[in-house]
Amino acid sequence: MEFALPATMTQPEQNDWSKGTKFRRFCFPLIGCSLEDEMRSICFALALSTAAVPASAAPPSAGSPTNPLWSQQKIRNYLPDMTWPEVADLLTRTDMVIIPVAALEQHALHGPIGTDFYNAVEQAKLVAQRTDVLVAPILLPGNSPYHMDFPGTITLKAETIQQVYFEAVQSLLHHGFRRFLLLNGHGGNAATTRFIVDRINQETAGIAVELGDAAAPYMKRTPDMKGPGGFDRHAGTPETSNSLYYTPNLVQLDKARAAKITLPTHMADMLPEVVAGNDTAETVFLAEGLKARETGKRTSTREMSDTGTWGEVDPKLSTLKRGRAQAEAAIAADVAFIEAWKKLRPLSPKQ
Repeated sequence: MEFALPATMTQPEQNDWSKGTKFRRFCFPLIGCSLEDEMRSICFALALSTAAVPASAAPPSAGSPTNPLWSQQKIRNYLPDMTWPEVADLLTRTDMVIIPVAALEQHALHGPIGTDFYNAVEQAKLVAQRTDVLVAPILLPGNSPYHMDFPGTITLKAETIQQVYFEAVQSLLHHGFRRFLLLNGHGGNAATTRFIVDRINQETAGIAVELGDAAAPYMKRTPDMKGPGGFDRHAGTPETSNSLYYTPNLVQLDKARAAKITLPTHMADMLPEVVAGNDTAETVFLAEGLKARETGKRTSTREMSDTGTWGEVDPKLSTLKRGRAQAEAAIAADVAFIEAWKKLRPLSPKQ
């Protein structure tokens, strides 16, 4: 079944996120975990949980002794906001879960370090307003070793990431969820995300897909999604435009500027072919680009960019119009895939 967006979200100029302030933040209490090994202790200390606001709660009056920074509204089908009876009720309608796979890394002079987390989670939440599916964020950080020269970046080993997500899926399986859609919000997590999907399919009763791959056939490109062209990747105009839609009050576009890019000579020679759309050139370019300083490839972000943007296009050319078009196309494609899967395999009556 497809659901219409609430009236306040109909054809939004930007995500409702803008009603908060820059200080809007989630609460991240430590999730209980076994101390049997160091990895689990570290990972679950970074795991995400968010306090919920009761649906019936009235806004506090001026001078009310409540948290002055709290501005989040309760979001339907968003696990951190839900009570256990609400999760039980959702299980009568769906066995599907979207799990954003995120990162906590620098996004140049203008983008928040939480960009990959925020954008993936906001996309998932908007999908869950149109079709019944649980949204379960697990971790903020991902695999970002090549950004570590910029203060604030947190990186985890791929082995750590996959183990935490796999164990989280085991918990959700215990509660009755069976279908998992991993929504990767960070390119550096791509291989790890696909490995998690394979582990779920090979080792559990669950069924998993990488949502970006699964929804790709339903993606409809529009003229509004077209950008300025050129070498334009990490923290560039595509990503920044998305953020202008999903989390507009966190983007400081006035601080953005074109990066000074310094590529290894052989990669600089290859770049025109990459920009021209040569698939082979792009494949080998990305295989070597954005790798940790310790590899000796001289392709960590700080070694190639003075701002953290990996691209030659000025991020100031990012637009809300483009971000909205990109976001709406991705959300519509996600919903279309989920609805198609529901028709192919309806929810078991036992659930």
